[in-house]
This record gives sequence, C-alpha cells and structure tokens, in this order.
Amino acid sequence: MRNILFALFTLAPLASSAGAAELPAVVHKPTADVYAQPRFDAPKLATLQRDTEVRISAQQGLWYQLLLSAGAPGFVRVNDVRVAYAGAEDGEANLRVLMGGKAGKGRVTETAGVRGIDESDLRSASLNQAQLDAMVGHRVDGSAAAAYAAEQGWQATRVAYAGEARAAKKSGNPPAEPAASKTELARSVGGLLGSLGVNVGTKLDTAAKVAPKSEDELAAEEIALGPELAGRILGARPLWSDEGAQQHVNLVGRWVASQTSRPGLPWTFGVIDTPEVNAFAAPGGFILVTRGLYQLLSSDSELAAVLGHEISHCVQRDHYNVIHKQEVTAAGKDLAMQDVSAGNDSVAGSYARRYAEKHGAAIMLTSLDRNAEYRADEAAEFYLARAGMNPLALYAVLQKLTALGSESASLAQLYKTHPPLAGRLDRIDQRGLGALETYATRE
Repeated sequence: MRNILFALFTLAPLASSAGAAELPAVVHKPTADVYAQPRFDAPKLATLQRDTEVRISAQQGLWYQLLLSAGAPGFVRVNDVRVAYAGAEDGEANLRVLMGGKAGKGRVTETAGVRGIDESDLRSASLNQAQLDAMVGHRVDGSAAAAYAAEQGWQATRVAYAGEARAAKKSGNPPAEPAASKTELARSVGGLLGSLGVNVGTKLDTAAKVAPKSEDELAAEEIALGPELAGRILGARPLWSDEGAQQHVNLVGRWVASQTSRPGLPWTFGVIDTPEVNAFAAPGGFILVTRGLYQLLSSDSELAAVLGHEISHCVQRDHYNVIHKQEVTAAGKDLAMQDVSAGNDSVAGSYARRYAEKHGAAIMLTSLDRNAEYRADEAAEFYLARAGMNPLALYAVLQKLTALGSESASLAQLYKTHPPLAGRLDRIDQRGLGALETYATRE
C-alpha cells in the first residue's frame, strides 16, 4: 500500500515554463536559508530576509522549491515562508504547484460550486446503519497500526504535552446511581410534594439532569454518541468507495491515536464521498474526513496531522462538552434523559439515541471555542512527534488550505467553524516549536 500511496503523492519539481505553476509567498521568519537541495546538509545558496517576496514552484516533502533570480532552484522549509491567500478561481492552479500538477487528474477538481455538508443536512439525515457497519468494519487495532508504523520506519517517541487531557480513571463498577434513577427519584419526590401543594417537581427534575456525572457515565455517554452521530453524517454522505483509502486512514489514524492519553477509545476512521474539504470528530473516537481533504494531502504525515487535530477533539471531549453544556443550559426542558428506562438498553445508549433523534448530527458543525481549535493544532504537532513524524506536517497542511483560496467553495463550512487559516498559522509561529524543535528535522 505504501508504494502505491507514494506513487500517487510524489511531488516532482515543475518546470519554470509551466506558466501559472508558481505560487506567490513571502518570507515569514526574520531570515530563511535557501538550500541547493531539499535537505539541511546541502549547500546554502542564499539567506532571505523577512518580507522578501518569493515564488514557489513545487513542494517536496516539507520543503518548498523556489525559483531564484538567477534561475536556479532553491529550497526552504514549509514554515520559512507564508503562502499567499488566493481567490476561488485560482485555487486549482495553486494546488498544482503544491501537488506536482496532479490537481487536474481527479484530485481537488470539484472546488468550484461544490455544495458541502451543511447544518440542515446533518440535522435531517437519518442514521445509515449499513454505512456505519462498513465504517466499523474498517477499524483496526493497535497492533495492526503498530505493524504498519514499523513498515514506514516510525518509532513511537515519548514527548510530554502539558495541555493534553489526562486519562480519567473509571471505577470499574456500574454507576451507583444511573441518570435514569436520578430522574425517577426527582419525579417521585416532586409528585409527592406536588400533591401537598408544593410545586418543586420541575426544579428537582432539572437538578437531576444537571447533577455531576461520574466518569463511568461520562465515558458511556461519550462512546454511545459516537456511532449515533457518525451514522447520521454517513446518512448525509456515504463512505467513499475506495477501500484502500478506508484501510489507510484507519491504519494511520489508529497509530496516531495510540500516542494519546486515551488510546483505549474505540477509534474508528472513514473517508466520506464529498469533494468539500473538511473533517468531523464525533465523541468517543469516530472520525470522518472528506474525500476532498484526503485527496489534498501529499503524505502520511500530512494525513496524520489532519487526523491528529480531530483526534485531539475526541481526547479533550470538545464536542461532547458542548452537548453536555446544552443539556445544562436547557434545564427544565426534556433534552434526552427524561423517561429513559435502562431495561435491556443502556442508559447511555438511550441518551445518545434520543439526543441524535432530536438534533441529528448538527453538533458537528458547531463552532468550538477558538482556544479549542488552537489547542487541537498544538496537540496534532505533539502527536506527530510522538508518532515518529515531523510536527511541521500540520503547517504544510494549513499552507495547502491557504493556497486553495479564502473564497473557495470547498472550504466554506471549514471557514464557518474554524479560526482563519492565517490566525492558526500565526498562533503556531507565536507558540514556536519549543520541545518539538528536535523533531522538526525529520523527513
């Protein structure tokens, strides 16, 4: 699989006579060294100063090929320069520069006028069980992912990340007081007091819904929500029919997820068949990337960067926390838990199903706090380093999205739910690599 993948993703240098095959950029660091070859031990050809305008003719790994004034090519790292934003009409020409001319061959060719998945799609789509079963069928375990990593020469590396959520300890026992029993207790007491003329039933029911939940309850609800929401995304757009892509995204994704504080989640990955550029992280480790985004990526490390960002949302419970906040702020309303009976079904499963039936998967297009997105970018860099890859791969991905264009229809939903690309790149530059500097020389 690796040979086939890299045969598709190899970035051959483009000839200067290619006309539009040049992408404007500007030096973004105080200075940037230009090398004769895309490696640090090659001779230095020049040192460029901040704000120097340059033109990129190709991307090779985590290097950009520049055309110098003398006509000879030179190479800088992907974070030495900042790619210029482009309008929608220029997006494909820019991507041909960063993708070795492949953008016109079934790769990112549907950017103009593409209709992405919007909130109404995710709110109304029903769960597609057959597609969900197919997605789960591609799931791989940690040992399979580790074997794939060994084939690529990736070695797991211990890198401390202070911002990562710690793995909470479960009790190992069923919740002492399931949420359903809390509600039933509130109703019973409320009914009794109501018969005495005291109108507190609603308040007690509300208190039961917002009472702190145990780690067992949180984890159970989170894991139950994953397939319910992912299945509805698949109801809006099915899995891409490329079996190799489905296997590949699971191998890379599971390897990256193994480097997090929550490797035991039922990590499941899929590629959905839509040309827009986006990704979705449902609670509990269900992650979907679009075909348009998958085809935009040039290497395993770029794919790992995208998946690492989404994996962080699951590790940090970002979307689940939004759902829980909705539950709390909707106090007094029957959001999901009322009338739930455990019976032969779990309380968490009933909770997840009723939430999804009421709201669909619209939560997946809810804008998270900007700090959550910046944190997910930072986490992706750490996960890349831990997975034996280069943290600069995330920078390369964000540069590709920039090249696609600030008005690109394929990025419409991503722009609605994420901070501006320039802001994300700025935050990475301001934060610096720090402890990750050691791993930024990996190829």
